[in-house]
Amino acid sequence: MAGRRRASRAGLSLVLLLAVLVGCGGRVSSDTAAADVQRVLDRRAAAVVDRDGAAFRATGEAADAGTAFVNLRDVPLAAWSYRLKELHRSGDRATARAELRYRVEGYDAAPVTADRTLRLTRAAGAWRVASDEPAGKAGDQLWDQGAVTAMRGERSLVLGVGQPGERLRSFADLADHAVPAVSEAWGRDWARHVVVLVPKSLEGMAGLLGAPASGYRGIAAVTTGEVSEARPGSSRPQGGGGSAKAPADRIIVNPDAYGVLGDLGKQVVLTHETTHVATRAHTTAATPLWLSEGYADWVGYRGSGRAAGQVAPELERSVAEGRLPAALPDDGDFGFTADAGRLAQAYEGGWMACRLIADHWGEVRLNDFYRAVGDHRKRAGAVEGALRDVLHTTPEKFTELWRQYLRDQLG
Repeated sequence: MAGRRRASRAGLSLVLLLAVLVGCGGRVSSDTAAADVQRVLDRRAAAVVDRDGAAFRATGEAADAGTAFVNLRDVPLAAWSYRLKELHRSGDRATARAELRYRVEGYDAAPVTADRTLRLTRAAGAWRVASDEPAGKAGDQLWDQGAVTAMRGERSLVLGVGQPGERLRSFADLADHAVPAVSEAWGRDWARHVVVLVPKSLEGMAGLLGAPASGYRGIAAVTTGEVSEARPGSSRPQGGGGSAKAPADRIIVNPDAYGVLGDLGKQVVLTHETTHVATRAHTTAATPLWLSEGYADWVGYRGSGRAAGQVAPELERSVAEGRLPAALPDDGDFGFTADAGRLAQAYEGGWMACRLIADHWGEVRLNDFYRAVGDHRKRAGAVEGALRDVLHTTPEKFTELWRQYLRDQLG
């Protein structure tokens, strides 16, 4: 049965490849290297899904195949495939660029996609994979960094590299607590489970994000997603949800920064990031960062019993010194490379704005406001329209009410 499935996959890929060559107006070359390489990639993909180590090793050179399969072995994959996009051949060596598509079983509504560069060699008439790496500026996949260990929670899957099992279990426990807390605040219209990636270090986190480590040194975690453009300065390069619109969110932990947090801080961070997962289908280009980050912090601290000054010490200090903010924070205030005090005040200001809405209008209205802003799709007029339609106020009145709330709560 498994062999028949592999053959059908390879045959389909060959048909598609030939169709592309003919459809582009070119002649099908007598050199069948592209079709042969696609067949090797199809066999390799089938071996990953079938967890067939011998079949996987047969597609690669000895130095690559054993380690690569071991690194992947613990990841619960429902699908894995390659689509060959480019092939550059020189004799018995070739470099291929391919699109990898995969799904984690039980968690991804649609495939994650990643550009990969594969180097291949040919011996005895057969092509074999010598290496499979991120292409260009693409980020790592977790298994690129070492053998992955999977830890399942009731509502979470934690995947780690270079981490002891007890630490991965602690992340699963925190995530399992975060999921119902977020559902209680936001509602149940999301997947209600999360995938948490725990690399070995800050450098590993940066590798997953395809970004310099310096930009994330003090950031405990981020949330990434498969769709929507990255939003610089956000605590997640992309916003959070679990529908077909938001098929594959990942919470990525910075173990260096996360490790110095206390118990409450660790829980708040996981709940904050889980909120991004839950709200992502309603987080769009229209959503300002003060709202998306402020709401995630509001859910994170909800029910903690912490006073405003304990959560917003930078704003409290500013208010005490007579430096009351004139306006809500803008997106640029959330840049990770910005001044630490300015960044802290941006998060605190967004949190206080969402706390104000919940206190003054109620939690239901806060959720309605969030959805109304995101549903606008374009930034221009989104907040103004939601203030008018949901809260029955104006930007000017809301800003003044927020400033007075800062005086009352932090003065």
